[in-house]
Order: sequence, then C-alpha cells, then structure tokens
Amino acid sequence: MNQKRYDLENRLLEYSVKIIAIVEHLPNSRVGNHVASQLIKSGTSPYPNHGEAQAAESSKDFVHKLRIALKELRETKRWLQLIKKVPLVKQIAQIDEALAETEELIKIFVTSIHTAERKK
Repeated sequence: MNQKRYDLENRLLEYSVKIIAIVEHLPNSRVGNHVASQLIKSGTSPYPNHGEAQAAESSKDFVHKLRIALKELRETKRWLQLIKKVPLVKQIAQIDEALAETEELIKIFVTSIHTAERKK
C-alpha cells in the first residue's frame, strides 16, 4: 500500500532550503547582495508563517497568517523571475524548479484561504 502523507510543513521547510541554496549561489556584488537579502526574507518566511497560522487564536487570525505567507510567496516569485531574467545565476534549472514550486505553493495557499473564509 503506497501511502503518501501530504505534509505542507515539511514541504515549506524544503522550499526554504531550496531558497537558501539559491541565495548562496548569487554573486557577491551590490545587486547580488541586495537580491539575496530580499529573497532570503521572502523565501523563508512562508515556513514560519505557516507555523503561526497553525497556532492562530481565531479563524480571522488563521486567515491573516495564511495571507502573509501568500504575500511572501508572491514576492519570492518576483525575485526568482528577476534572478532568471538578468541572469544572476548559472543554474537556471534550479530557478525554474523553485518557480514551479512557488506556483504550486501559491495555489495551495489561495485554496486554503478560500476554504477557511467559506467556513467562517
């Protein structure tokens, strides 16, 4: 029996690890350091914000925390697109993988927010 347990917490942790790996490959330049600083903040933020949502004090607080994570994912998507467009790294496949995962996570959070709002 093949049982796949869907674990968003672990998926967000792995996503943060991917973002950190990308940041470590950015050039040590004014642009590279600026983008690295922004990407590390937005790209690792969904993981702890998901934890905050799990400990929410109300359904309104839960949705608010999910919205923060979603906002950070959307920002991360923009930084990844910029890294790819410039390009700031040679590992474009790594950026494409991160962009694909970002899109999937955005969809998950949008769906979760809509579901939580319907249940209010």
